[in-house]
Amino acid sequence: MQQMQAPTPVFTRTAADRRAHLMRELVETLLFVGLIFLIVQFAIKPYRIVGLTMQPQLQPDQLVVVNRTAFLFAGPSRGDVVVYDNPNPAQKGQQLIGRVIAIPGDRIAIGPNQVILNGVPLQETYVDSTSGANQSPVIMAETKMGKDDYFIMNDNRLAVDSATQHVQDSRTLGDVPRNNIVGKAVVVFWPLKNFGGISNFSSVFANVH
Repeated sequence: MQQMQAPTPVFTRTAADRRAHLMRELVETLLFVGLIFLIVQFAIKPYRIVGLTMQPQLQPDQLVVVNRTAFLFAGPSRGDVVVYDNPNPAQKGQQLIGRVIAIPGDRIAIGPNQVILNGVPLQETYVDSTSGANQSPVIMAETKMGKDDYFIMNDNRLAVDSATQHVQDSRTLGDVPRNNIVGKAVVVFWPLKNFGGISNFSSVFANVH
């Protein structure tokens, strides 16, 4: 006679097991959300445009997204719009925004209406020449950038800082060390009607070698 096998016991999850499982899922979800929050906090930050320094591309009180991881493995490129810490010790803590014009090893000279980079006169299409905003009040003989230094200029060459009433970019502050560069401004996100990417106008520098 064939022997009957005992039925396999059925295990059911108790209420305590279900609570423990839900609690574990909740903790894992909170840890994941916290990790994403920390990554976002480290990677990006908002920056408010103050004054007229970056007209016509950027306007006062616009909010832009700054990518703080953009230069982890390589330095800024010519044309990048960056946020940087003011290198003037007297204004420590102030952050400015401007366009990278010269990178390490470049030679730059500034005339009344012209920037010459490595011997090439730049046709700066990001500058509103119709309003005279390309007329630099600061003239500079040719100088060569150091190995970790960047020359950053405002698109509006005539705009002055509201507190000091002076131009505030590399024409008066000097070269900006790479360590002072916080990140790359990539997107205007407020007001929503101005939402869009921030161009680096790479074609302006295409013939610079």
